[in-house]
Amino acid sequence: MTHQGAVLQGYNNELVKHIEDLYMQREEVSKQIREAEEEKNRIQDKIETLTKQLDCVCENLAQKNAAQKKLDEVLAEAALTYEKILESSRMLLNVLKAETGNLDKTIMLNRNVTGDIQTLGLQQTQH
Repeated sequence: MTHQGAVLQGYNNELVKHIEDLYMQREEVSKQIREAEEEKNRIQDKIETLTKQLDCVCENLAQKNAAQKKLDEVLAEAALTYEKILESSRMLLNVLKAETGNLDKTIMLNRNVTGDIQTLGLQQTQH
């Protein structure tokens, strides 16, 4: 019976050792779980921070895109208006050139007529 008691005692010691090993493994797994949860929380905090940053960047980008669109519209309208001004200036220049040419011809005719009249007057006084 002592032999059986010794065998039983050996089993009991081995069983206690395995149970203690299981407790240590459990503690190690619990520690790993806590570390993983802490890491998960850190990552979630980073995600929240990055999400807020992304929202700000997206909002800023949307505002800049809207501003660029408005600037494109204003520039297109300004370019069109400037083209109209150039066309009007070209037409005005052409009209002024034509009128200046007509005035030059009129002045020349007046000079010729005045000169002719003066010449006639001189010729008549000499006769």
